[in-house]
Amino acid sequence: MAWPLSSPRPTNYILVHLTRTACHACTSNHQSPRRQPGPGRWRLQDAKAQFSELVRRAREKGPQRVTVHGRDAVVIVDADEWDRLRKPVSGRDLVEALARSPLRDVPIERVSVKSRVRDVKL
Repeated sequence: MAWPLSSPRPTNYILVHLTRTACHACTSNHQSPRRQPGPGRWRLQDAKAQFSELVRRAREKGPQRVTVHGRDAVVIVDADEWDRLRKPVSGRDLVEALARSPLRDVPIERVSVKSRVRDVKL
């Protein structure tokens, strides 16, 4: 607020101005546990304002984190990556993973248990 030179500033204005300036200087050098936005990190207001860019980067460069009050809130990922991560694992997936493994030639002994079948009255 610009104060006219012809009239003196009230004392409470000067005190508040000095207090705010001093507090701002104290907190600007203070290290916060919150993470600063960086590569792959977006503040919520930036993510909302540049949503198309956020989606483009998630598709091209990988997951993008959105922070709220400096803390991670959500991660935006490509839909194909999400589908791959959410795919239910089946026995066939295990067999394929073992077949691609460098330990594929190690013999695995299949153990089967033979037990008697008991009669159940229904």
